[in-house]
Amino acid sequence: MLKFFQDRTPHPDLGIGIPRCELYFYVDNIELEFDNALKTGAMLISPIKERDWGDRVCYFADFDGHIIAFASK
Repeated sequence: MLKFFQDRTPHPDLGIGIPRCELYFYVDNIELEFDNALKTGAMLISPIKERDWGDRVCYFADFDGHIIAFASK
């Protein structure tokens, strides 16, 4: 589990009835997808940042607690 998830989402082992998934999408315009996610009510987990694996990524949780990442190279 990534460190920045620890205080923002329950550990997957603690889920009851809803398995958590994590989706990682490469997008053409990360800023647009970031804004769209905020407008739809997704919970911000981590803003757009350069990550040590070379991608710019932001993370959100949907209403069921699933993690959605928008990334660009």
